[in-house]
Amino acid sequence: MIDEKKPIRILVADDHPLMLEGIGVVIASQPDMQLVGEAADGNEALAQFRALLPDVTLIDLQMPNANGIDAIRAIRAEFPQACIAILTTYRGDVRALHAIKAGAQGYLLKSTLRKELTEAIRVLAAGNRYFPPEIAAELTHYLGQDCLSPREIQVLQLIARGCANKQIAGELGLSEDTIKGHLRSIMEKLGANNRTHAVTIGIERGFIEL
Repeated sequence: MIDEKKPIRILVADDHPLMLEGIGVVIASQPDMQLVGEAADGNEALAQFRALLPDVTLIDLQMPNANGIDAIRAIRAEFPQACIAILTTYRGDVRALHAIKAGAQGYLLKSTLRKELTEAIRVLAAGNRYFPPEIAAELTHYLGQDCLSPREIQVLQLIARGCANKQIAGELGLSEDTIKGHLRSIMEKLGANNRTHAVTIGIERGFIEL
């Protein structure tokens, strides 16, 4: 928890200059906040954190050199008390779970930053977690469901690339019947109607990326 008399010191890591600029404008408009540093990739985020020791750090999920989740892990390994939130355009529940496991206390959708950014920063600076209602609801819903196994994720990723069962079997060194079994399991777990639907759900929930 920070001293209420001092502004909340914020570090932002994002490889999109316009996003950095927009966040900077919002923070500058708040008398109780101060943007102390910016970073364009995960490695720079770690270096900036070491130098600045901010109260709240906002990290983009997708960045070069080290992605947001890797950057969180690296920062938290050195600074266990670091207060970090993920910035993302994605709502996938798997990404949210990975971010939480890496040590994120917040998960902010870029589409809602204009109305939620300052509230989130104050909540995080006060020592609390911040998750938008829609993210919290999805997490609650999906935590009770089966997750795909590493092998099923491999199969789904290859399906997303347009591979047929026979190609996938050759790629993974498995029989075609085994691949069909994995596909049935994937569709059942995701509630998918067909291969294309399974890929769509897999992307939405963050299991795979194109």
